[in-house]
Amino acid sequence: MLVLILAYLGGVLTILSPCILPVLPFVFARSDKPFMRNGLPMLLGMAVTFAGVATLAALGGGWAVHANQYGRIVALVVLAFLGLTLLSTHLAEWLTRPFVVLGNRLSQRSAGDGDSIWGATGLGVATGLLWAPCAGPILGLLLTGAALNGASVQTTLLLLTYAAGAATSLGLALLVGGKVFAVMKRSLGAGEWVRRALGVLVLCGVAAIALGLDTGLLTRVSLASTGGIEQKLINAVRPAPAAAPVRKAGEPLPVEGQMPSLNGATRWLNSAPLTSESLRGKVVLVDFWTYSCINCIRSLPYVRGWAGKYRDHGLVVIGVHAPEFAFEKDPANVARAVKDLGVDYPVALDNDYAIWKGFNNQYWPAHYFIDAQGRIRNHHFGEGDYRESEDVIRLLLTAAGQKNLPGGYISDAHRGVEAAASSDSTRSPETYVGYARAQNFAGGRVAHDDAWDYRAPHALGADQWSLDGRWTVHAENAQSMQPGDGVVYRFRGRDLHLVLGPASGGKPIRFRVTIDGKPPGADHGMDTDADGNGTITAQRLYQLVRQANGSGERLFEIRFLDPGAQAYAFTFG
Repeated sequence: MLVLILAYLGGVLTILSPCILPVLPFVFARSDKPFMRNGLPMLLGMAVTFAGVATLAALGGGWAVHANQYGRIVALVVLAFLGLTLLSTHLAEWLTRPFVVLGNRLSQRSAGDGDSIWGATGLGVATGLLWAPCAGPILGLLLTGAALNGASVQTTLLLLTYAAGAATSLGLALLVGGKVFAVMKRSLGAGEWVRRALGVLVLCGVAAIALGLDTGLLTRVSLASTGGIEQKLINAVRPAPAAAPVRKAGEPLPVEGQMPSLNGATRWLNSAPLTSESLRGKVVLVDFWTYSCINCIRSLPYVRGWAGKYRDHGLVVIGVHAPEFAFEKDPANVARAVKDLGVDYPVALDNDYAIWKGFNNQYWPAHYFIDAQGRIRNHHFGEGDYRESEDVIRLLLTAAGQKNLPGGYISDAHRGVEAAASSDSTRSPETYVGYARAQNFAGGRVAHDDAWDYRAPHALGADQWSLDGRWTVHAENAQSMQPGDGVVYRFRGRDLHLVLGPASGGKPIRFRVTIDGKPPGADHGMDTDADGNGTITAQRLYQLVRQANGSGERLFEIRFLDPGAQAYAFTFG
């Protein structure tokens, strides 16, 4: 229920977003008509259409996205037609005569005055096909959940609730607009001029959407961003991950529940399948991770260290690999990453999120500490607090009867991509390249699953990024189509990482990186040289920048010398 309320409130706030502006003229164009027969059917048609298309798009149905692109073209024609009929009554009579006849047959009443439920619903469907809300935190949360959890009634219900919230705020605006419209007609006698003005606004809205301004320019020039408000609503319903409560010396660890089943694993690496029952008598550390996650990679040296240090003293470490991207579901990719990262303890592939759901987990990385009786006694989400976590391991091992445990703590001196993040709290946020979760994109309209020519702007603001060249943007990645395609990002941070992969054939792809227009030199990352050269050989995280001094704001650019590169997500350290 809380999530439904959150989705509804996020939709209500959409009216404050600049991306709603192009559809407002279509709503106000019928503000002088009875609300129950015109405004309400139009808003219902818009909400249901948006929820249906968004559900299909979120679930990765490429064919549905293509259908929506064609649907947008049809909708633009319909709404341009509406604008022209508002501009000229004579043109309206001439153009609408065939539709009046059709409307008479469908609704058994004249549609010549535009007062038709069928006509209003049709306009709502067209508006729903066109409406592309700015992907704020709440809509991003809903689409991410849809992508992770697959097709379900709950997915559609959440998106429909979001659309209902938007329809509510638009409905209130329509009611108010209707009153204003009526007053202007009575007091000023300007009904025909108001009608023509609405026609001009409708045509301007059609032009804005056709040019991609609804998702490009309007997003960047927003005067009333709702992101901050939405994030506060999310935090109120789903607080940020919190560490386990701080214990006082000698205070026992609480019992947080029984260890869930491990039977949902789709495959095991480095071990035969393990069960919760077979692990009784052992202290168990369950580490949820995925191999392209920078936070997981930075915590991995400690997990590896604990596994080796306490293996002979009753500790069993289990890495539960829960994939974020589709390529991380490939057992061969995971096996290669496990080998390259030096992981020698058991790894359960949780491609169906069965173990993830059993633990009710929400984070990468997440550590669950289980005693010899199979009870969860502590947990930790995210990076950090490694010494406290090792203290918990020692406490559980001692309680299980282990003696003469090795002393000291796992060293914090790690190098390369496994080194701890910088202390700069202003570093750029994790940024996804695929359209399902992309934010801060400054390159104009994004064509879903279609090849498109992008041009990076001459200037980018902090944390803004853009594609440059010919790209096909999919739900979770963007793929370059020709040599010379690039990505630019104005970032802040010591490190810049980008999850990359070659095309489906696996042929290596060369690339070159620049910082502020120059080769990186001493600021190159583990996967680039001083001249900025590197090669994509597998689907994984690549460290492209490590600034030698500080973590100031810089302009990053990567150019792919061969076609087919797939870019997934930026992370920073």
